[in-house]
Amino acid sequence: MAQVHDTKQRLLETAQKLFYARSYEDVGVQEICQEAGVKKGSFYHFFPSKRDLTLAILDESWKQYRETMLAEVFARDIPPLQRIERLLEVQYRHHKTVKKETGQVLGCPYGNLAGEMSTQDEAIRERLKGIFRDLEVPIEQVLEEAMAAGDLPELDSRATAGAMVAYLEGLTLMAKTWNDPQVIRKLGAAMLKLAVPVS
Repeated sequence: MAQVHDTKQRLLETAQKLFYARSYEDVGVQEICQEAGVKKGSFYHFFPSKRDLTLAILDESWKQYRETMLAEVFARDIPPLQRIERLLEVQYRHHKTVKKETGQVLGCPYGNLAGEMSTQDEAIRERLKGIFRDLEVPIEQVLEEAMAAGDLPELDSRATAGAMVAYLEGLTLMAKTWNDPQVIRKLGAAMLKLAVPVS
């Protein structure tokens, strides 16, 4: 049983790594199997298609990201708005590490896939939409907490959280385009201004 789990896990991890480094369309089932050291028949035992594999990757990777990185970022050990600053800093450090290891800023794996597949596959698009909405939730909660503490004026917390996620994705895309994680630090401070009303 452990061997079966290990085989499935190798397929998930290998495909996730290949998709992130290149693209969904550029990576085929045969290459995933070769890189993972798994026979093609075993692939189809676990996943009827590459799409099913991708949906499983999204589910597992987001669960892990939410339970580790997001839980750390949004821990209530610092004031609410500082948690958004910490989110930006964690993103910067992640992309700096990836560039050191690969020579490239690879961007957001969810944003990359959304840009590539949202007009091509409805199931993948819907799953990604859910992930982005899921990311909005802790930001929305932070904004609500900051308003309650008097740190922010009254605002539409849900719309503002959505704007902040969009801004974060745009930052990551620009960092990828310039191949420079420093872009996240240079432009990230402006993200908090989305919560300040225009006078």
